[in-house]
Amino acid sequence: MIKLSVNINKIATIRNARGGKIPDVKEAAIRCQMFGADGITVHPRPDERHIKYSDVFDIKSIITTEFNIEGYPSEKFINLVLEAKPHQVTLVPDPPDAITSNAGWDTKKHKIFLKKAITRFKNAGIRTSLFIDTNKENILHATDCGTDRIELYTEAYAKNYKTNPEKAVEPFVNAAIIANKQELGINAGHDLDLTNLNYFIKNIPNLLEVSIGHALISDALYLGLENTINMYKREILR
Repeated sequence: MIKLSVNINKIATIRNARGGKIPDVKEAAIRCQMFGADGITVHPRPDERHIKYSDVFDIKSIITTEFNIEGYPSEKFINLVLEAKPHQVTLVPDPPDAITSNAGWDTKKHKIFLKKAITRFKNAGIRTSLFIDTNKENILHATDCGTDRIELYTEAYAKNYKTNPEKAVEPFVNAAIIANKQELGINAGHDLDLTNLNYFIKNIPNLLEVSIGHALISDALYLGLENTINMYKREILR
């Protein structure tokens, strides 16, 4: 079954806007799992503008499902992951000032850099995933980096879904076929929501996990966290 990992960065953003501990990201992680999430995702950035490095350890202590940490593999980030030992680390090519992830890895250009980081994680028993676009060459070179999985960057799909769903999903189907041939696990994330999620997962062969944050937390403001997680799970299962 395809897993739903809930990214709770936006909850930390609200907390940081006021200071203090409200809303409590640790309690949010507990509740997301209680309400049916199959995992929790966090993306600590260097300026800690949402998830703080200390949050990572608070959240790790209450994980009963799977824990996924996203980030750019700086030495500081690598050390954080090696100490926290999540189930999965997802490497993204974000520069420090990026508002959100906006590109996948050029795995040919950064192959040596990525391979060194991935080797350190795998030696620690941590599953690795590379945030990547649908370019065939990037998928093939991802295999050479030694990663266990790729996470398909789905912004282009979400942007074009309303006008032409078939055309929007086609590059991702082709990318998944290539990844399957390379025996790479497939995750996906970025701008997936209640409108476009089901169509995506029905068309992507052997999809393992979707990571959803911004849309899900935004929906929860109107619909409630428990109800929203159940709605996303229903889209995955139907």
